[in-house]
Amino acid sequence: MPVSPSVIPTGQFYASLVLFWATKMVGQPDNDVCLRFLLALLTVGAIGMARPAAGQSILPPSAQPASVPAIAQYQKDLAAYQQAQQTYTAATSTYWNSIAEKRKIRNAKRANQIAIVIDDYVLTQPPIYSGPPQPINPLPPSAPTAPSVAPKPIPVVADFLAAAKQQFNFVPQTPQREIDFKQAYAKVAAAAGLTKDQVVRIYGFEATGNGTYRVQAGLEYGKPGEHAVSTALGYNQLLATNSVELMAEQGDQFVKALTAKASNLPGPAKQLLEAKIAVVQAMIAFSNTVPDDWGQHQILAGTPKGLGIHAMNLDIDVGPLLQTQKLLNSVLFARAKGLNQALTAAELEMMNLTGDGNGFDLNSLPQAWRQQVPTSNYFDQGGYEENPVVERNNVVATLLAATNAQMDEEVKKPGAIDLAAVFSH
Repeated sequence: MPVSPSVIPTGQFYASLVLFWATKMVGQPDNDVCLRFLLALLTVGAIGMARPAAGQSILPPSAQPASVPAIAQYQKDLAAYQQAQQTYTAATSTYWNSIAEKRKIRNAKRANQIAIVIDDYVLTQPPIYSGPPQPINPLPPSAPTAPSVAPKPIPVVADFLAAAKQQFNFVPQTPQREIDFKQAYAKVAAAAGLTKDQVVRIYGFEATGNGTYRVQAGLEYGKPGEHAVSTALGYNQLLATNSVELMAEQGDQFVKALTAKASNLPGPAKQLLEAKIAVVQAMIAFSNTVPDDWGQHQILAGTPKGLGIHAMNLDIDVGPLLQTQKLLNSVLFARAKGLNQALTAAELEMMNLTGDGNGFDLNSLPQAWRQQVPTSNYFDQGGYEENPVVERNNVVATLLAATNAQMDEEVKKPGAIDLAAVFSH
């Protein structure tokens, strides 16, 4: 007894029809008509075979409506998450406000020559979020997500050089050998009063112990996929803002040093350096077009002229002056505040890491307190949370120990060994 097509699965039914008509085509004169009919059957069959089974949605999983229980659970989880976030946000706000307030108290006490006590520091660690994770919304998005805007690329050495050429018609005089730049830097640093230990260990920490005079943050190892993470450049990793600020504040000192150097050079070399001095003076003039303020200098540093100034770190005459002055300013700041003992390399690095004011505060801390005072006292919330090393080594003693340990390893590398060898004392 023949089976009704209504009880045959769709795909099987159309396959049977195709087979039947294929046999009928054998020996028929009008095969073209039959072929067109078979094609129609195959098309209908394909549509039928693609039809979902009873109760099965034709929508992709992400577009299928969520069940009522799933939505209810999501709303419950979301409310718990939001409540936990509010509690955490309130706690962190209170904590970081107390950090700022106690810093003001310490600054006021120092200004009035009042002794600081350990309770003038926050002695607890920042709050850690321990609530539930953000739940996943089971509902499909009501509108397509806007495409993310790609961040502006960070300028690299090629950009600094191009800006110097375009804005100042200047090409830095680069060394023939890396050791030539190290010798020039060591000579300037030693004359400024920096110690061999400070110079070599900070070079190791900042420039990986083997970085070149043009090493940039994020591009230290030359590996595929590396990308610049900031404009930090050279042995001491000066930011473009540092370069502009140093030109504004110490540029006249640089001109004086370069002029003295030029006076001892023969004709052609003297003329070359005098032309370079003129460029430095133009850079100083630009850097002084705004008030002497870090934020204002940061704006200038992002302009083409600011990037051109940063290229001076690559010049064998000016680069060592810039790199040295960054460290020297921290030493002089600490000394002016009454911290007369020689800073260790790790202590000097703390001033580089936290800023001179916070670095002085940290380095003034009595040894007995360093195991108790959290490193958060020397940062704002954003700076602290962006620095996993500081979060991990969360009291002053452990941060200094970790810094020294890294320096101990980096100074064993060839670049640091070469720098130590050319340092006169």
